[in-house]
Amino acid sequence: MRIFQSLCDQLATGAAEEHKASRADLTIRLADGRTVKGSAGVTSPLQIAKSERVKGAVASRVNGALWDLSRPLVEDCELQLLGFDSLEGRQVVWRTGACVLASVMENLFSARVCREGVSDTGLYSPDVSQYPGSCFFMPKGAHIYNTLTDFIKSEYRRRGFSEVVTPTLYSTSLWERSGHWEHYSENMFTVTCEPHTFALKPMNCPAHCLMFEQRVRSWRELPIRWADFGALHRNEHSGALGGLTRVRRFCQDDAHIFCTPEQLEEEITACLDFVRSVYRVFGFSFHCLLSTRPVPCLGEPALWDAAEQQLESSLKQFEEHWELNPGDGAFYGPKIDIQIRDALGRQHQCATIQLDFQLPIRFNLQYTGPIMIHRAVLGSLERMIAILAENFRGKWPFWLSPAQVMVVPVGGGSETYGQEVVCRLREAGFMADIDDDRGSTLNKKIRSAQLAQYNYIFVVGEKECASGTVSVRTRAGKQLGQKSLQEVMRSLNELRQTRSNQEEL
Repeated sequence: MRIFQSLCDQLATGAAEEHKASRADLTIRLADGRTVKGSAGVTSPLQIAKSERVKGAVASRVNGALWDLSRPLVEDCELQLLGFDSLEGRQVVWRTGACVLASVMENLFSARVCREGVSDTGLYSPDVSQYPGSCFFMPKGAHIYNTLTDFIKSEYRRRGFSEVVTPTLYSTSLWERSGHWEHYSENMFTVTCEPHTFALKPMNCPAHCLMFEQRVRSWRELPIRWADFGALHRNEHSGALGGLTRVRRFCQDDAHIFCTPEQLEEEITACLDFVRSVYRVFGFSFHCLLSTRPVPCLGEPALWDAAEQQLESSLKQFEEHWELNPGDGAFYGPKIDIQIRDALGRQHQCATIQLDFQLPIRFNLQYTGPIMIHRAVLGSLERMIAILAENFRGKWPFWLSPAQVMVVPVGGGSETYGQEVVCRLREAGFMADIDDDRGSTLNKKIRSAQLAQYNYIFVVGEKECASGTVSVRTRAGKQLGQKSLQEVMRSLNELRQTRSNQEEL
């Protein structure tokens, strides 16, 4: 309100000045030294830009002060027309766009927008709204993203991984040292700050090697397991991009294990078991590919032979279907790729387990040359969400669903109770809404909730108000009967904790 009032006061002051000086002749000096004539309170910078055929003007400076293009001039002045190629022009465009976006999020999506100011690239501070997570999702989609992230992070903690956070930008000297610059530089975004060149990280492995080499490590510390969920950037060719399945900026459950040769078999087996247990939660079937050395690659043939044999041995013990995929390994080591099939029959490579003898050598990591395992279970979270959306056809299981419960009050007297039910559900962390449209019939409200794929519909009328209960229906139309709110919330919490796909309460 303070900002709004300040703007109103400025406009009122400007309007008074314009009215006072209205219609007086003006002399306006342009940036190239020419002068044009105008009328006070009438002629605006926009009109001059049009008459002088100046294209691309987005703002102006009048006597050195920023001036809106459509605001009439009030006195003789020096006028500078600003385009997007100027700092002030970019700021005007980005601030305007940010305000429009903020208005949409506040009014349509009930987001709480940060007011810390906008940079010259147009982004608010990272806390854009109360819904953290991927930039691809508005509040309801952010629920899926955050639930998925919380789920996978808890699984990593349970298996002995420590979460770490590493920088986004590194000097190219790091990527040269790791070998990525030679093999991957065309897919990296670079930033030049003379005399240095930096690159946005497309993966976390060199950063984790830097962490490992900060001090001499004892064999007693191994295995060390680090998981990193930070944003990665890859300059993919435009033809390779597709929806959320392949993007240039994404987050990944990127983890690395440093272990001894004697610990390798146990760690690989644990990685494969991790993948199987997570994919079972989603009901995915999968198969494995053993990807062997590509051309070109780093390292001696003997090291590659030993690494490939180790992975093949682990796959045989895993007792899941696997195939050989010659020449598709990473340039630093062989890998096991795990592919899943979506509802349309398309295959996606998400999880991966990669052996790496090269980075520990390049970074001179001590203890006596540890083996490095690169691994991910979900891979790109954005890609996984796209796969899940198609796999579930919008019918999200309760624990992932952004539309869990719709409360439908029957009769005006039940609306207050319906609001209380929604409040209790939201306080418990559930995604709940209420349909209090008095112009719709009960059947229409129920049908609308089913089409919107709410997992459950709670109908509340006078009987429910009096007894503290709700009448429960599923989105499939099954009536589960009248249940106490306390009992229902216990059941919902169990569905959430067990990540069950069932619809019965």
